[in-house]
Amino acid sequence: MRVGVLTGGGDCPGLNAVIRGIVRKGVQEYGYDFTGFRDGWRGPLEGDTVRLDIPAVRGILPRGGTILGSSRTNPLKVEGGTRRVLETLAAEGVDALIVIGGEDTLGVAAQLHAETGLKVVGVPKTIDNDLSATDYTFGFDTAVNIATEAIDRLHTTAESHMRVLVVEVMGRHAGWIALHSGLAGGANAILIPEHRFDLDQVCGWVESRFKIRYAPIVVVAEGAMPRDGDMVLKDGTLDSFGHVRLSGIGEWLAAQIEKRTGKEARTTVLGHVQRGGTPSAFDRWLATRFGLHAVDAVRDGDFGKMVALRATDIVRVPIGDATARIKTVEPALYAEAGVFFG
Repeated sequence: MRVGVLTGGGDCPGLNAVIRGIVRKGVQEYGYDFTGFRDGWRGPLEGDTVRLDIPAVRGILPRGGTILGSSRTNPLKVEGGTRRVLETLAAEGVDALIVIGGEDTLGVAAQLHAETGLKVVGVPKTIDNDLSATDYTFGFDTAVNIATEAIDRLHTTAESHMRVLVVEVMGRHAGWIALHSGLAGGANAILIPEHRFDLDQVCGWVESRFKIRYAPIVVVAEGAMPRDGDMVLKDGTLDSFGHVRLSGIGEWLAAQIEKRTGKEARTTVLGHVQRGGTPSAFDRWLATRFGLHAVDAVRDGDFGKMVALRATDIVRVPIGDATARIKTVEPALYAEAGVFFG
């Protein structure tokens, strides 16, 4: 059997660990051949392939990014895209496809499976941890660790200059990174997309910190919105999945805080630093297990499924269940962090 593998969407620490787990078990235990498709769905769309064997995956466990490359290509938006994907798979002799990606990449896989019967197995990937049907996605732990370290470092410079520091982290629709890193890093305010914030209240928290000679740290997810405003956008352009580019809430918030409180405020935007570099031990462990179980699903002919983490078990769920809705922060969980605000 020949199995195709692709990684789509934003890069993520742990992608190479998944590829390694798939290839090592697939070759050693099942005798499979593997074809990698470069740059997400662009690979099967344009026939851009690379051979995957055991020598190709040696030494990639601790490497960030993906040896296959990635993109946000959506073949369903390309004229004749579905036909071209199927023709490429047939030409390469690919019997099944393992798709590693987030909501958009897996959404394409689910639709192709439903409409064409494509034999596909999904692996969940997003640093935002917003895919439903799985407790955690790999890459999230690394992103939280990077953000927490940044917050730890920013505390000292904030206190030295007695200024407000606003830390903008990733999180378009879900505030998991902001909540986890903010709580772990001792932030004095955490603003997430699920809960519109009151700017006056945020400024009140800031001023209360200065009364005790303590410089506040505010952590804000890129998709957070003020109660009486809209999402801050980088520009009006859309990607192939219809998403606008986010960025700027941190700068906007710092300017508002400085204007209203008279206290100097600066912004640190972590951006792609959160998704780059070496994956954490947890992400290597989770990604490796996902890879091993994904190739097991291929062997079992259990297509249209995605591997998922439930407690400590790896289970299989319909891909559609993972992409049907976004997993957001529950109000009760966010309320727990509120005791530390202000």
